[in-house]
Amino acid sequence: MCRWLAYSGTPIMLDTILYKPVHSLIDQSLHAKMGVETTNGDGFGVGWYGPDSDSPAVVRDIGPAWSDRNLREIARHVVSPLFFGHIRASTGTAVQQTNCHPFRHGPWMWMHNGAIEGFHLIRRDLAMSVDPGLFADIEGSTDSEMMFYLALTFGLEDDPPGAVARMAGLVERTGRAHGVEYPLQMTVAVTDGVRLWAFRYSSQKRSRSLFYSTRVETLRSLHPDLGFLRGLSDETRLIVSEPLGDLPGAWNAVPEGAYGVVQPEGDRMADFAPLAV
Repeated sequence: MCRWLAYSGTPIMLDTILYKPVHSLIDQSLHAKMGVETTNGDGFGVGWYGPDSDSPAVVRDIGPAWSDRNLREIARHVVSPLFFGHIRASTGTAVQQTNCHPFRHGPWMWMHNGAIEGFHLIRRDLAMSVDPGLFADIEGSTDSEMMFYLALTFGLEDDPPGAVARMAGLVERTGRAHGVEYPLQMTVAVTDGVRLWAFRYSSQKRSRSLFYSTRVETLRSLHPDLGFLRGLSDETRLIVSEPLGDLPGAWNAVPEGAYGVVQPEGDRMADFAPLAV
């Protein structure tokens, strides 16, 4: 399994979130507390949106995040209002750059923690459901990228919650046809550079951990002595696999079988369930 974070809000230096918190994503690459594995050293990736580009920049590598000098250099110099960070622990597919998250297609960016159980058994069937016009863009061999391209096939650009639900429905139906009792385990983040969606779901109803940050104005009232909160807009949000620290009142668990969206017209959360294709 893996650990990830997604940030949306006031433009900040990447290292403010990736490195500086007590239990930062980089710390989690060695000392994860809530994941299946303590160490997540099978690669990493960061993706961010700049002011003058229609698509995100993505940097990925197969080494461990904790010792990568290029990642530290990038994090100290890049400022962004929306970025992803991911550290990987492979669930069976190869440790290679094309299998590292986040994945990108046009303006869209996607990352995943979890697994498709029995992926080696159902990979061909799933691949046959990908839009032929998209299939050539798949670079790696991981289940996470396959999920992304299935969601794109099922209308991610027009209806992200519906597309992810149809992807989940196909994975479950296909897995069970091959005798897999609990085919899907996922926490997913996906964005178009404006809105950010996060999903928490598993076939077994025992999903991996996922948290979102409390509203900034609430945190200011709880912790008036924390100066860094004064520099953040009220719309700033973090979604994380596990909390970046133990600040009281800062973190809230995403409910089982739910998704949330961070968007200019106001955040919202709703139930999530797979849909038949």
